[in-house]
Amino acid sequence: MADRTALEDEDVDIGGKADRAVVRDALGVGVAVGLSGFAFGVTSAGSGLTLLQTCALSLLVFTGASQFALVGAIAAGGGPFTAAAGALFLGVRNAFYGLRLSQLLALPRAVRPFAAQWVIDETAAVALAQPTRRAARLGFVVTGLTLYLLWNLTTVLGALGAEAIGDTDAWGLDAAGPAVFLALLAPMLKTGTERAVAGLAVLLGLGLLPVLPAGVPVLLAALAAPAVLWADGRRRGRGDAR
Repeated sequence: MADRTALEDEDVDIGGKADRAVVRDALGVGVAVGLSGFAFGVTSAGSGLTLLQTCALSLLVFTGASQFALVGAIAAGGGPFTAAAGALFLGVRNAFYGLRLSQLLALPRAVRPFAAQWVIDETAAVALAQPTRRAARLGFVVTGLTLYLLWNLTTVLGALGAEAIGDTDAWGLDAAGPAVFLALLAPMLKTGTERAVAGLAVLLGLGLLPVLPAGVPVLLAALAAPAVLWADGRRRGRGDAR
């Protein structure tokens, strides 16, 4: 009986340590990325959006890449529909995260519409890295809650700061958003194929920028992914044939 009690206590202790590790990692991701909402607030205000519009984007859209793409296209002179199309295109990836997370988390139906708001790169990465459903749920909730609160808070601070200093271009703060986005993206490019897609997308975007309306080069740069995958498939097919 004593041995059994000792084993049960050990299981509880191990579970507690595992939970603390998940919370620690989730908080680290949430805080690190959440602070970059300041850059979005600055960029959005610099592109001409009001404080209310900027805050609404973070509250309702809540996906950094799409938000940066939207305000970036507007700042470059693109129309609202073109800017929204680019943002929507980038946000499609979250639907694929949702398909995987719905199976992993297995949340009650009543909770799923609210949880969908937090289905983004960071919450998906933390949840999918966990060994159990319990840990995945904990990581998802802690990351989502921390990131959502910090992102919206720093968005307000960034927008207010941009309004206080006036012309953000004069301070070079118009580059803050793209710089943060690239800093978040760079570590994700781990394979040669991913780097090739990123490189071709940059070439397409910059090459088409002088000849096409603002916002359109970003949409066409998305063609880099199927082009590289097609070329990679052909290369592998030739290798197999040999």
